[in-house]
Amino acid sequence: MKRFFILLVLALPLAASAQKLTESAIDDISTKMAATFLKLNDPALVFVTEQMSRSGAGGLEVDKTMQDLKKDPATLDAALKFLYQYSDCNRQTFIANLKAMNINSSNVFPVATYTVNKYKNEAKELTDEKAALYKANAIPKAITLMVAPPANTNQASTAALDGPAPANATSGQQPATTSAPATINTTAAGIESADTRNWDVRLVFGMTKPDQLLDLYGKGNVELRDATDFDGNDAGKAWVVYPDTENEMAVVFYKDSTKTITFAGENAKWRAPFGIKPGDPIEKVQKVNGRGFKINGFEWTNGGTVDSFEGGQLDKKGVNLLFKALNTGDPKLYDQFTGEKTFRSDAGGVKKLGVIVEKVEFRTSK
Repeated sequence: MKRFFILLVLALPLAASAQKLTESAIDDISTKMAATFLKLNDPALVFVTEQMSRSGAGGLEVDKTMQDLKKDPATLDAALKFLYQYSDCNRQTFIANLKAMNINSSNVFPVATYTVNKYKNEAKELTDEKAALYKANAIPKAITLMVAPPANTNQASTAALDGPAPANATSGQQPATTSAPATINTTAAGIESADTRNWDVRLVFGMTKPDQLLDLYGKGNVELRDATDFDGNDAGKAWVVYPDTENEMAVVFYKDSTKTITFAGENAKWRAPFGIKPGDPIEKVQKVNGRGFKINGFEWTNGGTVDSFEGGQLDKKGVNLLFKALNTGDPKLYDQFTGEKTFRSDAGGVKKLGVIVEKVEFRTSK
């Protein structure tokens, strides 16, 4: 019995270390991930950042998030989970990736133990998801660009695109260069070749002036037009990228250096934070948010917009969504969700109404 208690006493510190990281380890992993992220071409951090963006764990401006993970324990946990996923949920591979980021040797084992124990029940799901993402090219093995704010934010567009494209350590291939201002190239026979433009909305987040849009997408692809809000009210002027196409995107620059970025094409190619796009069913948005949320009644002031994300993953992240109902043929059903009221996304009848995202808007912070 005495021996049992001795073993128990020895095991307790180990178990505790698996449940909580020290401040030193937190600071170390946060600092080293930030340094690796800023290299822009590390395949592990490219994967982690993409997953942080797709899941919404990185917030609206994921680039800022990746440079100071220690500010939010839940966000740091998500980054470790995705690094574990990138490592095929293999402990030794995970440790090798930690060492590759120059994590202090005294922190490698505690971080690995903490992460593996925390996500061991999700290992199969994570490895299956990684395979599916690569197969669907949702996260390309040949990475063309990893977004991060340059030292001089006034050069956000050119700094992100003019440098040499990084090699991809996962595939061993040199990725194709990105030529955002160009339109789709065609061959002599008039056959369209691959579209090499970069469709990541995050490219716009670090911009501070319209000239950067012109540099990035080409003067012939950007127009200054009247802007309207979700209710159709005057909202000043917007710089519209690819106007009158399915990929139309409006950017409004404000005096306080913030901006709104809006797009509504259901077949648009834009890749946005949280993976939300026009045409997505309300059930997907609820899943991303992690809980039900409130929407303003249709056909009224702010009709179809989100009233509150109710403290979910999308709450206070600069995300604004406009919803529409596809199935309005049943007046009795539709009337339950119209007028001066709010309704919950998980309310009975919402699914029958066929509610989908009509427009997506992001508002950047100062």
